[in-house]
Amino acid sequence: MADNHVQIFDTTLRDGEQVPGCKLNTSQKLIIAEQLDLLGVDIIEAGFPVSSPGDFKSVEEISKIVKNASVCGLTRAHENDIKVAAEALKYAKKPRIHTGIGTSDSHIKFKFNTTPEKIIERAQAAVSYAKGFVEDIEFYAEDAGRTDNEYLARVCEAVIKSGATVLNIPDTTGYCLPEEYGAKIKYLKENVKGIENVILSCHCHNDLGLATANSIAGIVNGARQIECTINGIGERAGNTALEEVVMIMKQHPYLNLDTNINTQMLFGISQLVQESMGMVVQPNKAVVGDNAFAHSSGIHQDGVIKNRETYEIMDPADVGVTESSIVLTARSGRAALAYRLKNNGYELTKLQLDATYPEFLKFADTKKEINDEDLHILMDRCNIKA
Repeated sequence: MADNHVQIFDTTLRDGEQVPGCKLNTSQKLIIAEQLDLLGVDIIEAGFPVSSPGDFKSVEEISKIVKNASVCGLTRAHENDIKVAAEALKYAKKPRIHTGIGTSDSHIKFKFNTTPEKIIERAQAAVSYAKGFVEDIEFYAEDAGRTDNEYLARVCEAVIKSGATVLNIPDTTGYCLPEEYGAKIKYLKENVKGIENVILSCHCHNDLGLATANSIAGIVNGARQIECTINGIGERAGNTALEEVVMIMKQHPYLNLDTNINTQMLFGISQLVQESMGMVVQPNKAVVGDNAFAHSSGIHQDGVIKNRETYEIMDPADVGVTESSIVLTARSGRAALAYRLKNNGYELTKLQLDATYPEFLKFADTKKEINDEDLHILMDRCNIKA
């Protein structure tokens, strides 16, 4: 793998599906998995096989149809979890078992009621056992964001010796600041023996709205995998949004980082996940929201009409959106009105536009947005024909 390549690990079908009310059946999961494979993700985390017969079946069926990506099954650091995951992944061309355990003081003391040394023993045992089934083993240090760096480095070193190929450093509670998370990745890169032989992975949650920023801080400091979901769906406030991190790397070439993602599919797969899960993203969602390429302020509209790059840093076509949207409201100016009228077959002279604009503002003050039908009504009132 090239040093500047960042693997995209999609967990829409596992962590994303943990959102209350977003349960998918196997056929829905297969449709999404097929699209994720076409999108170009490197790894699809298909589910948590031991959690239910339905999840086991979904992982098994996804393993059969995925042609390019690795297919991953989540487990706890339990032998039965790992054995069941291996069985579910038996048809996968490139299977991966994702196993791990909590490493923060909070998890060690209150969740497991054990000692730091016992956690390391359990981590090593889980990785060693999983290695007996598949070669590709990802280890997650749950709540790594709140884990002491020196202890976290010891855990990482131990599981590398046991055969881990990927180290997942999750900010499970979304607590870290980008500086902190980036420094944690940097510390591991500099202090863990054998780190050059594995891939460091970022798995960030969005409790404080920092999942994307933390993931980018991670890859800038040496991580080479981002764990993310379509639309940023996931537990509580969600996960890192796939479309955001991918477009950040695309729009900032000086980072010298790339992915295999076909970005022109982003809007379409966002729509598919929204419809399948019944979870509509907010209109101002970055990259794929309804308003991501919409302009309603007169000043902005005038600039975009003259040159799209005046107010847009991304070409809508790059993410699968047909074109920018000029939305007519009472804040719109003459340029936007003329633009939309022209698209509807009305070529107004300057005098006609000057006479029409005050009538447009009166009309717009009575509505949230002026649509094409409203424009035809306005032109009738002003006795202007197409």
